[in-house]
Amino acid sequence: MTKAIKQRISNIALVVENYDDAIEFYTQKLNFELIENTDLGGGKRWVQISPPNAEGTNILLAKASNEQQQQSIGNQAGGRVFLFLQTNDFWRDYEYMKSQGVEFTEQPRVEEYGTVVVFKDLYGTKWDLLQLNDATWYI
Repeated sequence: MTKAIKQRISNIALVVENYDDAIEFYTQKLNFELIENTDLGGGKRWVQISPPNAEGTNILLAKASNEQQQQSIGNQAGGRVFLFLQTNDFWRDYEYMKSQGVEFTEQPRVEEYGTVVVFKDLYGTKWDLLQLNDATWYI
């Protein structure tokens, strides 16, 4: 009998300029949780963050260590939205993020699939904040 394949994406690397600035932004302005912050030596750290009460994939904050990585900070998706923060209460999270000074590139809009707005992190990486019309996935 063949063993069923079981895989998952555990982390998505987000290249940052400074670990501590990124941790502060994500934990204070987006209310994310700091999952792990381990010193690996040589200026490297293993830093994982996640939205509150999220299960599954974490974001691994990876400090740029060369010129090519430096150039990708804030532009890992070539100017497109890179990450999608799905919520069960769009307006609660939008108002909180606005009160924390998060930069939005547009006004919230209602689409066929739900309510969405684009925002930028401290380095200019574009994110969607969205609530799908059928948000039962979140419960």
